Amino acid sequence: MTYTTTVTAVRGGLLAVAALLLATAAPALATPQEPTGGNWLFVTVTRGEARSGEAPGTLLLCDPPQGHGRAAEACAQLQAAHGDLHAITTKDTYCPMIYAPVTAHARGRWNGRQVDYTETFSNGCVMEARTGAVFALDGSHTARRGGAARARGA
Repeated sequence: MTYTTTVTAVRGGLLAVAALLLATAAPALATPQEPTGGNWLFVTVTRGEARSGEAPGTLLLCDPPQGHGRAAEACAQLQAAHGDLHAITTKDTYCPMIYAPVTAHARGRWNGRQVDYTETFSNGCVMEARTGAVFALDGSHTARRGGAARARGA
């Protein structure tokens, strides 16, 4: 075997090993890391009737509660609803009858099952009345106490 053939074979072998390492590492680097274990949701709220692009959101962790200003309240509401956002008790509130749609989206895991929730509400007040603190990403209370009929009908 000549020196040129040996160098070419070593280079080819190194390139093959490098390609193999890149191929196996690339998928792990390309996907965002998700929390392991526990109950968690990545929640976003966008203006409008459809989820558009990648909206900024918050990772809500519930073991222990953390992620946004009302994490403890949101986790307690999710716990009571067994992680089903549709089962959160509607808050007795008055909401303005102004059409300013918002779309709420949550994905994650709750008690070992996958959660993928998307719903559009007529405005932020109605969203909070129906989903509690889960999508209150700024920590504010937008709904006022009063009658549930307005929150349900707005």
